Amino acid sequence: MTDTEPKARNVLGGDLETCSLDPLTGFFRDGCCNTGPMDHGTHTVCVRVTSEFLQYSFSRGNDLITPRPEFRFPGLKPGDRWCLCASRWEEARLMGVAPPVYLDATHKKTLAIVDIAHLKAHAASEPAT
Repeated sequence: MTDTEPKARNVLGGDLETCSLDPLTGFFRDGCCNTGPMDHGTHTVCVRVTSEFLQYSFSRGNDLITPRPEFRFPGLKPGDRWCLCASRWEEARLMGVAPPVYLDATHKKTLAIVDIAHLKAHAASEPAT
């Protein structure tokens, strides 16, 4: 994003806040759950990962635990903040293992996939940054 582009918006209508700089997250690895035409997975939901979610994701074929340095991916551990695919978060919600969501750091494009009421019901109690 350049200085002339408008700030991305979150699901509450405000400016999109940073999700995590350590580990560095986001489709663009900019710390935010920004998205664009190349982001086919819609990596827009800022969460605090849990061990239950990490195991669920692994069982679904998405290993978020093992480091992959060639992709600048450190591997996640419970408590890390991360930009998840909106559809994976919704799938996890339906299975009862959705991790807590940071609404201020979750991109508004998430709302095309996930109902705001479900996001609010899973809102994290502490701020993302």
